[in-house]
Amino acid sequence: MKNLKTLLLIAVLTLGFNTVQAQSKIAHINLQELIESMPETTKMKEALNMLGKTYSDDIKASAEAFKSKQLKFQNEAGTQTPEENERRELELKQDANKIQLSERVAQDELGKKNQELVKPIIDKADAAVKAVAKAQGIDYVIDSSIPTFIVTTGTDLLPLVKTHLGIK
Repeated sequence: MKNLKTLLLIAVLTLGFNTVQAQSKIAHINLQELIESMPETTKMKEALNMLGKTYSDDIKASAEAFKSKQLKFQNEAGTQTPEENERRELELKQDANKIQLSERVAQDELGKKNQELVKPIIDKADAAVKAVAKAQGIDYVIDSSIPTFIVTTGTDLLPLVKTHLGIK
């Protein structure tokens, strides 16, 4: 009976020790803040702004040409035949549709370019977080930029990851 108690005590202590060893280290990081602080993000925003301005300038030029054409057609409507006025009205509708299509295409292209440019930034941030977490012996990293998540304690990896990436 004494041996059974000793074995039971050893079993409890061993299980308790294994439970302590099995506890994972958890840290948090605000990924949004990290990505916003990366110099690559600034460059990406500048590139997207330039592309957006190019699209915007083209669309504005088309819209101004449309307005001029519309004004011209309105001023000349009284001197044209009904068939000619119908043809001109159809031409104006087609031009308006082309402008709307250009706006949609520009938005789609900007979205695609954004995805293309942001992927390497996210990959770099992800790799840095994983490298710092591994170096710190952290098993799980939680994104604290998620509004429903409340961080009360734990290691904040943001300063360490910024240092790893060379960001001040």
